[in-house]
Amino acid sequence: MGKLEYNSSHPAIEIDDDTLAHVKILIATKLRRQESFMMTWLPREPGAGRLSAWMHPSIPLVVEFDVEPPPQVLPERLAQMMEQLNARGELVLS
Repeated sequence: MGKLEYNSSHPAIEIDDDTLAHVKILIATKLRRQESFMMTWLPREPGAGRLSAWMHPSIPLVVEFDVEPPPQVLPERLAQMMEQLNARGELVLS
């Protein structure tokens, strides 16, 4: 289970390493283009609702993988996630 720490004012988001590898590329691509977006996820605690964060190039981001080497990135999965993000303007992790 990897971690995505964003803005360090909130606990890190725990994401499985396979998904995190794809999310890392998506976020880097969008922010490199100066394209901000919303990211939504379900916290690990049952009944905690869902959380959203505005992803912006000026806010620090740390990606931490538990495995070495990084998981394989599947181009089809990455393309599907990017399509959904571009269509909605929001990356939803489930």
